Amino acid sequence: MPKPPTERLTSMAVMVLALLREGDMHPYEMVRLMRARRDERLLTVTNGTLYHTVGRLQRSGLVEEIGTDRDGNRPERTTYTLTDAGRDALLGWLRRELATIDSPSAFRIALSEAHNLERPEVIDCLRVRRQALDEAHVQHRDGLRGARASSVPEQVLVEFDRQEVLLEAELRWLDSLLSRLEAHAFPWGPTAFEDTDRYLAQRKAAQQ
Repeated sequence: MPKPPTERLTSMAVMVLALLREGDMHPYEMVRLMRARRDERLLTVTNGTLYHTVGRLQRSGLVEEIGTDRDGNRPERTTYTLTDAGRDALLGWLRRELATIDSPSAFRIALSEAHNLERPEVIDCLRVRRQALDEAHVQHRDGLRGARASSVPEQVLVEFDRQEVLLEAELRWLDSLLSRLEAHAFPWGPTAFEDTDRYLAQRKAAQQ
């Protein structure tokens, strides 16, 4: 039985779908936007990988061609648009990865694209994540205390200790983020930055 689209998406596929949710564009613009936004901190951005990803998304019906153009001596460029299925796959993937703690690398991608979901939904997903983080933190904290009480050598507990500290720190960060989201401390949503000068200038530069 084929996997649903949300389970087949790679990190690059998620980024491509999210870019197309901003508007129709060709792969060259996608690459330039990803590099301008420093997305290489999250994943490796290469022309080959991106073009391969766009082709796979098209075959899956998540994006589709809407035209080609050629400007002067530049290579012909094909412009793509997001289909309804692509939008649903993107949003479903974001909901899943924002709420779970099993894949830290996927969560970073989901967090960077969380603005594609409306504020209340993001808050709900992050509250589910917080519950899972709290349970994991308690488990690590109690396990570490028990190991030390049993005189387990400290040298074999350094990773255990690191993970407990990281979980505690992430809980503090997540509580802060949830407080700011609930207080509407900053604009949020898929259209929150579309009319800003910086955003428009970035899109125009990437199209050249």
